[in-house]
Amino acid sequence: MTVLLNDLMIGESPRWHDDRLWFCHWGAHEIIAVGLDGDSEVVVRDPEISPHSIDWLPDGRLLIVPKNAEPKGRLLRQEPDGSLVGHADLSGLPSGFNEIVVDGRGNVYVNGADFDFLAFLERLQSEGPDAMNVPLRDRPDFVPGYIALITPDGTARQVADGIEFPNGMVVTPDNGTLIISESFAGRLTAFDIAADGSLSNRRVWANGLGPDGICLDADGAIWTSIGETDCVRVREGGEVLQRIELDRSPFACMLGGPDRRTLFIMAARWNPADPFGGPRTGQVLAVPAPVPGVGRP
Repeated sequence: MTVLLNDLMIGESPRWHDDRLWFCHWGAHEIIAVGLDGDSEVVVRDPEISPHSIDWLPDGRLLIVPKNAEPKGRLLRQEPDGSLVGHADLSGLPSGFNEIVVDGRGNVYVNGADFDFLAFLERLQSEGPDAMNVPLRDRPDFVPGYIALITPDGTARQVADGIEFPNGMVVTPDNGTLIISESFAGRLTAFDIAADGSLSNRRVWANGLGPDGICLDADGAIWTSIGETDCVRVREGGEVLQRIELDRSPFACMLGGPDRRTLFIMAARWNPADPFGGPRTGQVLAVPAPVPGVGRP
């Protein structure tokens, strides 16, 4: 395993694009791109929006989900001149966007919930250890999430609901299946994708995990997280095929490199007292992968 970058706050939403790994640097309000040699560049720094997650349209324009949605909008598009503009009319969708993935047909999927995650954690901590014995989905202050679709013509609509804290998503190479992390449920959930982008045939893909950001390989296995410090490669049904033990939490992972055989892991020690302003424990780790990445992102 190689430490590609050190001294970060929290790295999230890693994407392999144009021969570099791009990711959002939470707490520093940045998007960083780094090569396999460790040479990095801050490509966006904007405290006003604070980039939260990213992906690209087929024409190469960058989409950004901002942590701070106002005043520019909840989903931003970077134009060729570098300016940021609102992408599509999202007025009919719930608030609180989190993760994003663009499929091979140019459909944009975003997920989220009208839910203040940090305030929720503060309440849990104030209630003491017994609060964790109640399933999070059964708490009256928990708000389930959704998946929304934005088609290439700019039409936006909700296509799934009842997601127990939606997180990372992947789309299979045939654009036929979307898999999402339900972090509070500890599972990966799959949907069939119709020709118009709609989702159906909801089913459990794997249980017993702690999924956040995820990626897919050519054997149909998914890299995700489990427990506090382990990154695992799991097949549909939940069998763990490979395990990488870390000394801090894996927030997200991505298969990249010239042949997509390098697994990049965004790792950091979670600091609930000050998640985005505490010690800089964030790292970008790189380790050879047994099977190349496929699908999107």
